[in-house]
Amino acid sequence: MKQRTSQLVLQVSLKAVVLAVLLGLLTPHLFGAPCSGLPTEAQLKTFLAKAAAGTGVGGIFSGKLMWAAVVDRNGVICAYVTSTSDPTQVWPGSQQIAKAKAYTANAFSVSSLALSTARLYTFVQPSHSLFGLNDSNPFNTLFLAPPSGNGGGKNQLTGGIITFGGGVPLYTVSGSIIGGLGVSGDTACTDHEIAKRVRDLAGLNPPGGPLVDDITYSSVDGASVFTHPLCLNTLRNGVFIGNENPASGY
Repeated sequence: MKQRTSQLVLQVSLKAVVLAVLLGLLTPHLFGAPCSGLPTEAQLKTFLAKAAAGTGVGGIFSGKLMWAAVVDRNGVICAYVTSTSDPTQVWPGSQQIAKAKAYTANAFSVSSLALSTARLYTFVQPSHSLFGLNDSNPFNTLFLAPPSGNGGGKNQLTGGIITFGGGVPLYTVSGSIIGGLGVSGDTACTDHEIAKRVRDLAGLNPPGGPLVDDITYSSVDGASVFTHPLCLNTLRNGVFIGNENPASGY
């Protein structure tokens, strides 16, 4: 009886090993290698620093205090970094926003249509067709890391929907979408400019080029369902566009 039990345990164990091996062999073919073709954390940090260098970016900090995150086509976080050596000096809340922007840009783009998060802004306003979208997929805060710590959702599907500037989809040179990039730490307008530059530095632009899903402003581009509000010290591609209107009547 004891010998038979041992044989059964051995058979079950062998089957488990075979199943694990088969799944390991099949997974890359079924789902593709995770994070393939996307920037590593070291590369992302380098691109982020270069994107803020020089002139042509406005906002509050000139795009120099940023979080950036990359997800693959499955929405899984592949990398996230800050632009500085001291992450505690970048807004802690921007970690979640950057990850959610990356998820959103990937989630609502396809190979034939790139939709930056900036282009979703008007759609989600009251009386517009996607009002309520922001509440559809909450971010999982269990996957946040302390600014100076480890962990934080790498290789996890965190979700989150953000519908203002700073998230862009990522593409192969052949035009296939492979993920999304999210940047946060300044105004939404500056976040978009930095994200656009990082994508270009990484060589992961959409088929239509780096400006095909660029941010638009009604004050200079005319009314559109893709319009995004002006921010403080708004610059686009090195050109000053204007400032966010001050509030009144409070």
